Amino acid sequence: MKRIIAISALMILNICAFAQILKPVTWSYSSEAIGEKEANIVITAKIDKGWHVYSQYIEEGGPIPTSFTFVKSADYELLGKPLESPKAVSAYDSNFAMQISWHEHIAVFKQKIKLKKPEVTVKGTLEFMVCNDKQCLPPEEVEFDVKIVGGSVAKATQSHAPTITNVKEPIISENNAHADSSVTDIAAIASNTVLTASGDSTDTVLSTVDHDAKQQSLWAIFIAGFIGGILALLMPCIFPMLPLTVSFFTKKATSRAVAIRKASLYGFFIIVIYVLLGMGITLLFGSDALNEMASNGFFNFIFFVLLVVFAISFFGAFEITLPNSWANKIDQKSDSKGTVGLFFMAFALALVSFSCTGPIIGTLLVQAATMGQYMGPAIGMFGFSLALAIPFALFAAFPSLLKSLPKSGGWLNSVKVSLGFIELALALKFLSNVDLAYHWELFDRELFLVLWIVIFAMLGFYLIGKIKFSHDSDLKFVSVPRLFLAIVTFSFTIYMVPGLWGAPLKGISAWLPPQTTQDFDLYSNSLSSPVIEQNAVEKKYGGLFKAPYNLNAFFDYEQGLAYAKQQSKPVLVDFTGHSCVNCRKMEASVWSDREVLKRLQNDYVLISLYVDDKTELPFNEQYVSSFSGKNIKTIGNKWSDLQASTFKTNSQPYYVLLNSDEKVLVAPEAFNLDVKNYIEFLDNGLARFQKMK
Repeated sequence: MKRIIAISALMILNICAFAQILKPVTWSYSSEAIGEKEANIVITAKIDKGWHVYSQYIEEGGPIPTSFTFVKSADYELLGKPLESPKAVSAYDSNFAMQISWHEHIAVFKQKIKLKKPEVTVKGTLEFMVCNDKQCLPPEEVEFDVKIVGGSVAKATQSHAPTITNVKEPIISENNAHADSSVTDIAAIASNTVLTASGDSTDTVLSTVDHDAKQQSLWAIFIAGFIGGILALLMPCIFPMLPLTVSFFTKKATSRAVAIRKASLYGFFIIVIYVLLGMGITLLFGSDALNEMASNGFFNFIFFVLLVVFAISFFGAFEITLPNSWANKIDQKSDSKGTVGLFFMAFALALVSFSCTGPIIGTLLVQAATMGQYMGPAIGMFGFSLALAIPFALFAAFPSLLKSLPKSGGWLNSVKVSLGFIELALALKFLSNVDLAYHWELFDRELFLVLWIVIFAMLGFYLIGKIKFSHDSDLKFVSVPRLFLAIVTFSFTIYMVPGLWGAPLKGISAWLPPQTTQDFDLYSNSLSSPVIEQNAVEKKYGGLFKAPYNLNAFFDYEQGLAYAKQQSKPVLVDFTGHSCVNCRKMEASVWSDREVLKRLQNDYVLISLYVDDKTELPFNEQYVSSFSGKNIKTIGNKWSDLQASTFKTNSQPYYVLLNSDEKVLVAPEAFNLDVKNYIEFLDNGLARFQKMK
C-alpha cells in the first residue's frame, strides 16, 4: 500500500511534465551462444544521463523493480534467474526516501537458457520504471522476442527502439562445444559502458584524451615532415635547382611583385602535389589499414626492407628513379604559359628530384602510416612540401639572399650518404617490432644497441673523411660544420655504450627494444622492489611478457581484476604495444622515476595489455567482435578490441585507473612525459578509490 501511494503521488505531481513524451531508456536485445545447447539472452538498457533504471532486487515499499517474464515453451528451459551488470549503484533515493539500488547510463541483463531444439525463438515481457532525482515516469511493459541458433549467435528481432550493443560472439566448432569463460567475460566487459566513480559517463573524457593523443601524433608527423623537407632541400637533386628556379622567376617577371607572386604560386603547387600524394596513400589504404600497419608484423618487416633499400640507394649503389618518359612529358607541359605552366614546373621538380627525395618521402610515409592516424600521410606531406616551398617564395622576394647560399659541391653528396646511415639505423626499429610481436627473442636490446653504436661510429668516421665511397669527392680538409657534426655523432655513440649494461638512455628509449629484453641489466635490478605477495600468483601469459623494472604486472585483464578485488587495490590498466615508441619513452622517462615506481609497486595492481602481440589464442578463446566485426584470434587482437570497444580509443600508451568493479576512477592519461602530472594522476586515482570503499 505504501508503494502504491508513493507512486500515485509522484504520477499526480508530474502530470505537467508529460507535455512531451519522455523516452529516457532504449532497450535492445541479442543473444550470446555458450555452446550448441546453451545460450544467454542479453537485454541491454541504454539510459539517458540523469536518469536511472532500478535493479531487480528492491525492498518492499520502493519503486517498481526491473523484472522479466518469459513465455514458457517446450523448445527451451530457463536456467536460474537473470544476472545484471555492472553492479548496481546503491544510493539514497529522495523520491522514495530510502536506500535503493539502480543502474545509470547502461544496464545489461542476461538470462541463461538450455536449448532443446537447434533453433528457438524466446518471447517475453520486461517491466521497468525509470526516474531521475526530480520525477519518475509510469512503469512500462515492453514485449520482446529473440531468435537463437545453437552453436552460433543469431541477430535479435528488436521490438522496442533497437540499438546496437557491443556483445561479442565466440567462435564455436563441433569439436569444441563450450567456449572458455574468458570469452564471456570479455563480452560482458565490452557490452558495458565504463562509468566514473561519480557515476558520470566517461565517453566525453575518453574521447577528449584520445583527441589530445591524436593531436600530438599529428604534430609529430608534421614536424618530421618539415625536417624531412629541409633535408630534401640539401640533396644534390634539389639544392642546385634553387637559385636557377628563383632566377627564372626574377628575370622573366616584369616587376618584383610579379616574381614573388609566381614563385609563391610555384611553391603552393609543390604543396598541393605532395599533399595529394599523402591523401592518395590514405584513400588507398584507409584508416583501418594504417592502424593495422602500426602493429602488423608483415608490414613492419616490409618497412624494414624498404628503409634498407633506401639506405643502400643513398650510399650510391643505385638510384631510385621514375621513368624518364614521365619527366619528359611533364617538362614539355611546363613550357605552357600562365598558371598551368607553373603547376607542371612544380610537378617536374617532384619527378626529377625523386631519386633524392624518394627515400625521404618513403621513410616519412612509413612513419606516418605506422602512427595509425588517418590524416597522417597528408599532414606529413604538408610539412615536407612546406619546407620545400618556403625557400622559393623567400628567395624570390629577397634575391640578394641567394648570394649567402653555399655553392653546390661534394658536400651535397655527403649529406645524402649521412642520411643513408640514419635510414639504416631507423630500419632496425621496424625489425625489432617484428621480433617482439612474434617473440622470436633474436633481437634484444644489447644487439640493437651494438648495431646502432657501429652505424653511428661509422657515420662519425665518414664525416671526418676516414670512410669514403666511390662517388665521394676528395676531402682535403674537415670543415667546421663537418667537425661539429662529427663531434655530435661520436658523442651520441659514446652515450649509447652504457646502455649495454642496462642504462635507460632516456633520450632514445622510445626507439630501443624494451628494457625487459636486456640480458645484463644492472640498472633495473637496482630500482626494482618486488611486491612479495604477487610472486605466488601464476600469471596467465606470464611466460610471454615481462614488465619493466621487475614490476609485478598481470597480462590478462580478468585475472588482474580478480587479484585487485582480492587485495582491495585499484588497478592501472596499461594499454601498450611492442611497436609503441611512446610506450617505451613513458617507461624510460616516467615509470623510472622512484616516486612513480613506488606507487606502481605498492599502491596499484598493474595490468599490461599488449595490443599488437601475435601469439595466437587457444581456439576456444577465439571469437568474432561485434564492435568491429573482425575475428579475434591473437592476444593482441583481444586487447585491442577491448580497448576500442570499451574505452573508444586505439592509441597507445593509454593508462586507465579502475576499481575492481571496472569503474574509472579519474580521467585516463595518454602520452605525457611530465612526471609530476603522472604522480598526480596516480595519487588522485588512489584517493578516489579509498573514498569509494
